[in-house]
Amino acid sequence: MPDLSTADLYDRHGDALRVCQPHLRDFGGRIAFAGEAVTVKCFEDNTRIKEALAQPGAGRVLVADCGGSLRCAMLGDLIAASAVEHGWAGVVLSGCVRDTAALARMDLGVKALASTPRKSTRRGEGQRDLPVEIAGVSVTPGDWVYADADGVLIAPQRLI
Repeated sequence: MPDLSTADLYDRHGDALRVCQPHLRDFGGRIAFAGEAVTVKCFEDNTRIKEALAQPGAGRVLVADCGGSLRCAMLGDLIAASAVEHGWAGVVLSGCVRDTAALARMDLGVKALASTPRKSTRRGEGQRDLPVEIAGVSVTPGDWVYADADGVLIAPQRLI
């Protein structure tokens, strides 16, 4: 991410930005990251997350509305390694992750609610490339995500 922090971006752009509620924790090895949003909506089934992160990321950020479930992990070390291999900048999800020690060593931004060892099921459910809600804000495919230790901002276009 460029040298500007989310606090600096907010100071410059104010209410033009959507500020995610401060419920998301850092789990990846890259704390500051930014990129164009790709969206997924799924609940306790990470099929669409796995599929998306296996495609070329080109520095984008996957934003997954997982319904806030704390019952199972939607991202673990294997899917995160695929994201790194395919060039994703980060993943922001309203759900849990697992394999947190491995995630912390990866060059990938990961923001999530919590961690749990329980894996999700794969039933082939979920949707991609539609408006989603995460941490109290709406995210549309093509929005820009800016994240660091202070939080997550959503912008309607690239700012820097």
